[in-house]
Amino acid sequence: MNALTVRDLHAGYGAIKVLHGVNVEVSKGGATAVLGANGAGKTTLLRAICGQISRRGTIELEGEPIDKLDTADIARRGVAHVPQGRGTFSTLTTEENLRLGAHTRRKSGKIQQDYALVYEYFPRLYERREQQAGTLSGGEQQMLAIGRALMLEPKLLVLDEPSFGLAPLIVQNIFQIMRKINKEQHVSVMVVEQNANLALDFADRVVVLETGRVVTTGTPDEVRANEDIQRAYLGY
Repeated sequence: MNALTVRDLHAGYGAIKVLHGVNVEVSKGGATAVLGANGAGKTTLLRAICGQISRRGTIELEGEPIDKLDTADIARRGVAHVPQGRGTFSTLTTEENLRLGAHTRRKSGKIQQDYALVYEYFPRLYERREQQAGTLSGGEQQMLAIGRALMLEPKLLVLDEPSFGLAPLIVQNIFQIMRKINKEQHVSVMVVEQNANLALDFADRVVVLETGRVVTTGTPDEVRANEDIQRAYLGY
């Protein structure tokens, strides 16, 4: 079973159509990277999956349709979205931000256990747990955004440009932690990422978008072997 199945997805903003019949899959426990130039429709794809914009098509989470649900209900079903720019609540503390991540959970019994899990993956957040989120560094805010998403107990973690604006060493550290979360917690991941080589190292499946359409899909090795993709996205 797939964690996520998207079929013939059309989406946009009012009269502006951005996605034109997109098909995407994320295997259960797998990681899919979405690549493409600016304006290809990558962020729109994530927003459509999460019910944030008007869309038409089939979207299934572990075989259950979610394309008619609103954003809050999609989150309750287990889709956690980490938007570009992190979206932390700057005036709240680190721990208050994490608590907000769990607010849609129906059962609260494991919340303390999940705090401990987030702090295990991101020890820096434990050190900063009483600090206002707006005073954290960019890397710490990205860690907090991912940690808050984990507090939802997600089946699918959807990330938009997690490397944006961060130093390379911080990015490597965050992707290493994301890989551990994917493998150890069996959380399926879809990540939009401009750093193509980083995304290819992370994912087991790759989708390349161009002007709102899928132009290539395959394993990282298959995508790396595609000469057109090499020239357009990988810089060789």
